[in-house]
Amino acid sequence: MLKLYSFGPGANSLKPLLTLYEKGLEFEGIRLNPAKFEHHSDWFKAINPRGQVPALVDGDHVITESTVICEYLEDEYPTEVKLRPENSYDRAQMRVWTKWVDEYFCWCVSTIGWHRGVAHMAQALSDEEFEAHIKNIPIPEQQVKWRRAREGFPQDLLDEEMRKIGVSVRRLDDHLADNEWLAGGMFTLADICNFAIANGMQFGFAEQVNTSDTPHLVRWIEQINERPAVKKMFAEVPMERLGPPRD
Repeated sequence: MLKLYSFGPGANSLKPLLTLYEKGLEFEGIRLNPAKFEHHSDWFKAINPRGQVPALVDGDHVITESTVICEYLEDEYPTEVKLRPENSYDRAQMRVWTKWVDEYFCWCVSTIGWHRGVAHMAQALSDEEFEAHIKNIPIPEQQVKWRRAREGFPQDLLDEEMRKIGVSVRRLDDHLADNEWLAGGMFTLADICNFAIANGMQFGFAEQVNTSDTPHLVRWIEQINERPAVKKMFAEVPMERLGPPRD
């Protein structure tokens, strides 16, 4: 049976989770707890030496990188539900959107997410605990990001990332003004991968994503949330909360 190691249904973990649910594939979901830094534990790094989720195990094969996992599932496990267009041009357009979300949209939203949520985790550790944790992170750039989260991201960086978020949501909204879905006139991996980042932005980034400024993006987010597979996924796989405790 397929095994998916992931966090809850948000950001990069949501991509293969929703792909599995949309395709109706049986799999064993292994939830890692980011608050306990399980993705940096030795047992998980034996599966993915980079210490990152998601990771898919299919027999003797381990597939990493969220968008790559989605494409792998579509290649290896064809179902009646198709998540890629049939013709090469529309597939290319789908991949333009998945490349864009991985290289641009994801990163600016991620920085603000780290500022709002991960920073609380980093700052709650003692100096000794934090340094011990840093030693377990195999990717140097991730070590830098954790240190920035602990020290506080520079305001000019946060301002620039918010600017990029504005560019991103306007691009999505402009495209969705004339298109029900992102590519090929159908629900594809492009929608799944961008939804993984955009879902909930009408609450967390309400100053930029709202029915007045980005009505088409909000329509698309709500439309995806009404899909049966999406409802089933959110009902069965709870989301983590990484920010400071609520009063």
